[in-house]
Amino acid sequence: MAHVIVPPGWRLPERMAAPKELYLNRRDFLRRMSIGGASLGLAACSDRVATIAPSGGGPGHEMGGPGGTGCDANPPSDPLATICAPPNPDLYPASPNPNFVDPPGTLPYEGLTDRRLVASHNNFYEFIGNASSVHSVWGFTGPFRIWPWTVEIAGEAEVTGRFDLEELEREFGLEERVYRLRCVEAWSIVVPWTGYPLRKLMEKFRPLSSARYVRFTSFLRPDQAVGQRTQPWYPWPYYEALRMDEALNELAFVATGVYGGALPKQNGAPWRLALPWKYGFKSAKSIQRIEFVRERPSTLWADVWPEAYGFYSNVNPWVPHPEWSQEFEEVLGGPPRARTELFNGYGEYVADLYDPELLTYAS
Repeated sequence: MAHVIVPPGWRLPERMAAPKELYLNRRDFLRRMSIGGASLGLAACSDRVATIAPSGGGPGHEMGGPGGTGCDANPPSDPLATICAPPNPDLYPASPNPNFVDPPGTLPYEGLTDRRLVASHNNFYEFIGNASSVHSVWGFTGPFRIWPWTVEIAGEAEVTGRFDLEELEREFGLEERVYRLRCVEAWSIVVPWTGYPLRKLMEKFRPLSSARYVRFTSFLRPDQAVGQRTQPWYPWPYYEALRMDEALNELAFVATGVYGGALPKQNGAPWRLALPWKYGFKSAKSIQRIEFVRERPSTLWADVWPEAYGFYSNVNPWVPHPEWSQEFEEVLGGPPRARTELFNGYGEYVADLYDPELLTYAS
């Protein structure tokens, strides 16, 4: 059974463990650890997901969460005020998929992660405004406009071109899945995602047999995303990729919402990936381009720090990050220390995708 992710490295001694505040401020952490140049910054997790209440109807910009100032207010009045009304409000809330109501594995606590606990903790680097803003990313999302939103489909596929997200959402319909999310930074949450299987999207565009990988690219709007202006050492826009069989796996999910309503901006609105067996940074957010390719494409974090972040990045407690162990995780809102499971507990769905040589390194 293969479970690997990243290249193995030395473990961080307990005496050198970073204080919580420093651990959460990764740029400062890496400076103090004397990692310079292009290696500034650790992997952006998928996110510390902000949970939501159902949004109101209307065309996208009028309604937000608590605060009543609209989702495009700058600055937002509240972490949940960044929720723009979805273009298909009648699809929310979606019916739960009975196969994904309870995450697999042994949970160290009961229930979903508290919505407000995680609403103000987010690693969306495009909206990190300064070195101390990792806990207030939502406050920098006001200028970001999410509707209308289109995606460009390119590469080795029969159907290419530009498509409207609103139409795709209505074509595929929506369902709810409860997934665990394990961040590479050793914390975890449990979230009810709204969306549809990534397989539906892939099959619509009919990739050719020559397409072995699919590449996802996020937006590039430095005028709306302060982090793209103030962090020029990252090769924007964000880019990630999957092997085709990974993208077609039953677990791979396109998320358009959480907790019964649309996604907040800081959580990847208007759509993103949710890949529960991989570390969170593999789940690209706010995607604007999907390309089917023959050769394995590069990914942002593997380019920034290849010794720490491999292409596969599956959750594996036995392969440490160069700066810390991955054997345990902090459960947000739960116990301070819980044991991490292989593939984040989803091995029955994905273990057969990976050859044994991926057990101790990422190729």
